[in-house]
Amino acid sequence: MKTRDRILECALALFNQQGEPNVSTLEIATEMGISPGNLYYHFHGKEPLTMALLERFQSEMAPLLDPPNEIRLGIEEHWLFLNLIVERLEQYRFLFQDLSNLAGRLPKLARAIRNWLNQLKRTLAELLVRLKKRGYLHSDTQAMGQLVEQITLTLLFSLDYQRILGLEARVSQVVYQVMMLVTPHMEDRARTAAEHLAQGYLSA
Repeated sequence: MKTRDRILECALALFNQQGEPNVSTLEIATEMGISPGNLYYHFHGKEPLTMALLERFQSEMAPLLDPPNEIRLGIEEHWLFLNLIVERLEQYRFLFQDLSNLAGRLPKLARAIRNWLNQLKRTLAELLVRLKKRGYLHSDTQAMGQLVEQITLTLLFSLDYQRILGLEARVSQVVYQVMMLVTPHMEDRARTAAEHLAQGYLSA
């Protein structure tokens, strides 16, 4: 693995463990066993390093936020799709643990996160529209808009909420919570199947 990639991996691990504000580039270099000058050669400070991690996060999330139109996702695949999104959010959790302060210090990051959030919400809305077209959902446009907002908040902050309560942060718990947000909007024939699947995630 190239030194630049090793720096990103080390920084990501430390940021996730301690929080980005609590980690310096000196600590990253010390953890890696390289000189601060070597780290500076690749990243001229912590801001470029943080932005590089954000760009890597966006790159890894891009295929999930642009599912091909020709793929006909079944009801189970929608939840598996959400599971993959939550796994990526957990992998880069430092971005969302103190998002308002991080965005306040780094305007470029704030703009990038806003754009990414809009893309996430568009994807979630499109998935709900697909479910509605297939006769699984019965909500009107306004209700679906509010549902997208609720799902987004759950995806972003549920893992940290679990940690605050002293619990193990479980991706499956987040998917279950999202499913419980969606099932009240489902037609009877789809709701029973979705609730059965949800119980499977809860016990996973």
